[in-house]
Amino acid sequence: MHGKIGSLFTGLVTASALLVPAGAPAPSPPTPPARAQAPVSPEAASRVEWKACAGENLPEGIRCATVTVPVDWRRPRGRKLTLDLARLPATDPANRIGSVLQVPGGPGAEGVEDLKRTAPGLTELRRRFDLVGYNPRNTGLRERLPAVCWEMGTQLLEPRDRAEYRAQVAKVEAASRECRDADSSGLFDNLDSLSVARDMDVVREALGERRLSFMANSYGGVPAAAYARLFPGRIRAMYLDGAADQVNGWAKLHLDHAAIGERMFGRFVAWCAADSACALHGEDVSAVWRALVEKLDRSPIPISSPELGEGKLSGWHLKLTSFQANPGPDNAWWKAFATSVDRLRKGDASGFAEAVNSNSRIWAVPAPRAITCPDDRGFTGYEQFRDVSRRMREASPHLGAAPFDMLGCAGWPRPVANPSRPLPVRGLPPFLGAGSWTDHTMTASLAGLVPGSVTVQYDGPGHALYMPGNNGPASRCVIGHATRYLVDLTLPAPGTVCRPGE
Repeated sequence: MHGKIGSLFTGLVTASALLVPAGAPAPSPPTPPARAQAPVSPEAASRVEWKACAGENLPEGIRCATVTVPVDWRRPRGRKLTLDLARLPATDPANRIGSVLQVPGGPGAEGVEDLKRTAPGLTELRRRFDLVGYNPRNTGLRERLPAVCWEMGTQLLEPRDRAEYRAQVAKVEAASRECRDADSSGLFDNLDSLSVARDMDVVREALGERRLSFMANSYGGVPAAAYARLFPGRIRAMYLDGAADQVNGWAKLHLDHAAIGERMFGRFVAWCAADSACALHGEDVSAVWRALVEKLDRSPIPISSPELGEGKLSGWHLKLTSFQANPGPDNAWWKAFATSVDRLRKGDASGFAEAVNSNSRIWAVPAPRAITCPDDRGFTGYEQFRDVSRRMREASPHLGAAPFDMLGCAGWPRPVANPSRPLPVRGLPPFLGAGSWTDHTMTASLAGLVPGSVTVQYDGPGHALYMPGNNGPASRCVIGHATRYLVDLTLPAPGTVCRPGE
């Protein structure tokens, strides 16, 4: 029943993008040359006891440790929480610059595992830096929050009027309150990215670094931005890879996603017209799709999936969950999508049942929502829901609809801990961003808030481009730009493009 929870969030925050934003970034003051960085103090460095890591097939030289942070940062002397760390020490210690902390996405991804996975592609960066990964407080929640926090009793449906909106919000809110009442750990109230950012500074201090360099991917962009707001003077460099832009608000992120998703759907339609391997080849694909969405909105059909049981499939669900912007190897994912559409119009919904059930239920489940809803992800009320719904349809007639996450988080029962608000840029170094078809726009939106920043465009599919396995191999071109930036604080020229295979 719960197998999909850990893997859903990355896809839900990913925005499709192809274009570099207009306008050159403002000039920035010159950056000093890279040099070795001394620890803050021997006492701070000694707080971490490095030892052998558990597991097999580990990168050579990796060591593991833990740090302790408050569960509730408003009560720093209260209950404590232990976070796992891993470090790969610099291979050229005489020329060591400092440490690079990887900020994992998800949210809920394990940064220690990410470090192990990315190590082979970061050997050049490791010459000059200790590479550090950590497991944020939002990992391993299955064992730390009560079972009631994982109940999937509700499937989100698109409200047709104010009464339905309020009824659904009330139902989701009640589930959250029940989870909160059952949680004796205090974690439910303290999983926001502002708390994660404060934890990151404990890691910095424990490493003995005056300033850290960062690599943040996917949802890791949210705590990275929170860290920049809290501790701008403690950032040496910030590399953002497919990073979610919470600063400008979730509505903007989704609207950007919808506009680019519409263009990707146009690419799919063109491919289908040209390739007989498409199950809809020779038909008006746009007309087929629109008719299917309209029919399902009038009369949703029952669906069933092995993990999540019974549910409903409406046109709203179909637009939000079904289309894969990445065509996949040899267009395999687009072929599968076209086949599933063809089967659905004949009454077979099996190609979409699991994705629809997963996405439309997960955003009503208290535990995962406790990670993201405090980051200001919900609608403020029915009026905003209606406004965003309208703008999403305008941005993408084929795929635009009120997003699951904002609807589910409308029922968040607590004050927003990490509101979307402007990012003060004074004291921050220029950032480097990188993003593919599916996430360039949101990365550029976030990085572009800091004067002098640059975002590299990867002209292909993928996500978190320095990490192998994210819809393809890691990009050597992107890793090269990231390494030069992190080592020398040298940014590529605005408009720089990397292509698959480079």
